[in-house]
Amino acid sequence: MLDITPSVTVYALLEAYPQLEDLLIGMAPPFKKLKNPILRKTVARVATIENIASVGSIPLDVLMGRLREAVGLPQSADSYSDQDYFGESPEWFAVDKIVFVVDEKKVDAKEGKSLVAIMLAAKGVNRGDIIELSTSFLPAPGIDIMKSKGYLAWSRRETDDRVKSYFLKR
Repeated sequence: MLDITPSVTVYALLEAYPQLEDLLIGMAPPFKKLKNPILRKTVARVATIENIASVGSIPLDVLMGRLREAVGLPQSADSYSDQDYFGESPEWFAVDKIVFVVDEKKVDAKEGKSLVAIMLAAKGVNRGDIIELSTSFLPAPGIDIMKSKGYLAWSRRETDDRVKSYFLKR
């Protein structure tokens, strides 16, 4: 039996508890993308429960409680705090440094998803350049991957259904 913790990937969670797919999809509109088999095989392997709490704008404590309850696990005594991807504009951000824009609405399905497109774009930028990613949800797993590759990241909510994330190559 898999213990449900914030660091468990969505892929591992749904492999162990396939019945949780409908629960997740019902909790937040961005989770509907879990039905996409390509997304399921790619992003779900790196996205953690902590990531999707941010993506779905669901407090991590609430998400953890609902998932654990649904599979009959006892509630954890741990208190989980949400990771904040939003904040004030960082000093490194400047619109004139944006050299590449990836808009999820314009990414060709054959070319791949937004995360693949941003990784390809990252290969061609110079130090000090910024890549902009425009999505309908907070792309927390992608942000964490870019940070792990040494990029600085900042996100801002443009509208209820539009988030822009920026990545500075150091």
